[in-house]
Amino acid sequence: MPSTVAARPSYRPAEEVDPRLVDAVLAAAMAVVVAVVAAADLEGTGRAGALAYLFAAGFGALLLARRHAPRLVLVLTVLGIFVYYMFQLPPIGIALPAVAALFSAAEADRTRTAVAAGLVLVSVAAYFRVEEGLPASYLVSYDLLTDVALVAAAIALGVSVRSRRELRAHEERLRALAAAEERHEAERRLQAEKAGIARDLHDTIGHTMSVIAVHSNVAAEAVGRDDAAVARALEQIRAAASATLRELRTTVKLLRTPGAAPAERTSIGLAGIHQLLAATEDAGVQVIAQIDVDPHELDTTIEAAAYRILQESLTNVLRHSGARHAWVEARLRNGALELRIADDGRGAPPATGPDRAGGGKGLQGMAERARLLGGTLTAGHRNSGDQDGGGFEVRARLPRRLGP
Repeated sequence: MPSTVAARPSYRPAEEVDPRLVDAVLAAAMAVVVAVVAAADLEGTGRAGALAYLFAAGFGALLLARRHAPRLVLVLTVLGIFVYYMFQLPPIGIALPAVAALFSAAEADRTRTAVAAGLVLVSVAAYFRVEEGLPASYLVSYDLLTDVALVAAAIALGVSVRSRRELRAHEERLRALAAAEERHEAERRLQAEKAGIARDLHDTIGHTMSVIAVHSNVAAEAVGRDDAAVARALEQIRAAASATLRELRTTVKLLRTPGAAPAERTSIGLAGIHQLLAATEDAGVQVIAQIDVDPHELDTTIEAAAYRILQESLTNVLRHSGARHAWVEARLRNGALELRIADDGRGAPPATGPDRAGGGKGLQGMAERARLLGGTLTAGHRNSGDQDGGGFEVRARLPRRLGP
């Protein structure tokens, strides 16, 4: 039966909060930070005014488009920083206004652009600091180090966030693939079980109907002439119908019981072969049997498959061959179970075989049953050298045990 796959939570942090709200908060934060630093006017320029605050608002407003055009936002931010200093406004740091834009570019997989922009900012800042006569020791140990650290931290954080997001997306894809594979496997097992039940029903009902048809003809011919023969024929019909009804009830129980194991649907095995042989002989076909197999040496599944192959083969003997004799052999050889069912009837029509179009569902079902267990099955005319000549023969070879 198909298994139910438990639903797992989907990790989509970008959708837990409206992205527009996140961008708005980030833009406001950037505008406030730049405005506060400009208002502090650490170098005492006295130019902290409306223009500086307008630039601060602009740096924040650019971030509203960071998801749609991260590269453009970064370029405009860098240019805006240069223009800001061209107006000789209060210093706000060369990297601080670009931190969010650098992060956004790296997060959007524009890492090279972010690194290039960071290098431009740091290089330009270093150049003008040197032009201003700032001591090289101060430049390297403090100013340049601070700018490089901010740029590197922003880019690294963006890359980290993108990597985690891609990892979560990959895990989601893997979970989806695993769930789809589980559903596919459950469907495959269900279809295989349905096919197994269909084969069993075909074999069981086909054999029973053949027995009933033969014995009903016997009873019809014996009515008014041999009451004992009529009684025996009716008893055979009753016994065959009762056995089939029991097996049908077991199959219906399996279909109504979720999770029931395939082996639960039938207890057939080699122990039931003698009943098959007796029913075939009662139908007028003399059976010569050589059964040299200890059922305990076979797996239950193998034993049941062997029974079904024998059942379907004897059914074909009754329904199609017009044979007077049938030979049934079962033996273990080289770790495998070998089966042979032959008759002296009309033989097979042209192009008949388990893998051919004329083979019918019965032969195809037997061949498929053997193949699924790792065995083989062949069917066709008997060899000309066989006893009494002519007729039809089925040979099957099944493993004694199923593999691990």
